[in-house]
Amino acid sequence: MPRVSKRKSDAVKSSEPAPKKVTKEVERIDSFFASYANTSIGMIDPEGVEKLCSDLCVEHTDVRVLMLAWKMDAKKQGYFTQDEWRMGLKSLHADTIKKLKKQLSELQKEVAKKENFEDFYRFSFRYCLTEDKQKNLDIETACVLLSLVLGPDFNLQVDSFIEFLKIQKEYKVINMDQWTNFYRFCQEIEFPDLKNYDDCLAWPIILDNFVDWLREKSTSA
Repeated sequence: MPRVSKRKSDAVKSSEPAPKKVTKEVERIDSFFASYANTSIGMIDPEGVEKLCSDLCVEHTDVRVLMLAWKMDAKKQGYFTQDEWRMGLKSLHADTIKKLKKQLSELQKEVAKKENFEDFYRFSFRYCLTEDKQKNLDIETACVLLSLVLGPDFNLQVDSFIEFLKIQKEYKVINMDQWTNFYRFCQEIEFPDLKNYDDCLAWPIILDNFVDWLREKSTSA
């Protein structure tokens, strides 16, 4: 029995180096976090995020800042907890501003992958829900976010939808179902002719109204 116990002890010792390496990395990431954190609340606040953006040479409205929040799975807009920071930067292998700046382009490539983009798109909606129990985005916020997130890839669809949202009077807010279905609309529907749009299918009514508006606009042009 003593020999068995000794072997177990040796096995534990042999596994010790790996955790030490991880701990050092986390310590560097924590030190990086401390350079932006508000010590009174123990997290990075909007002022810290602004400083981070300045050091990264990006505007706070840059989509890459939103991508970084997605990578951290941040829960509150404008704030990063230490655990969120650790998770995101450990995944990016970035423990300095120089490394993080370099990783931003790689993060863009990661988000651009089809299997990641839909998750990022849904996250962007949730991240902008700034009030407790809030489930919808006001039209103005939704328009800004659509332009930021989908605009680069679906410029015509997004510009047209934003124009429609700003002139229609029926909807004051956008919910998650409408948000996600507009992305599906951009992917699946031929634009601007809309030949394959079938309003008998399960599209949200707001998109049926959008298509009706586009067709009327096209006819009267």
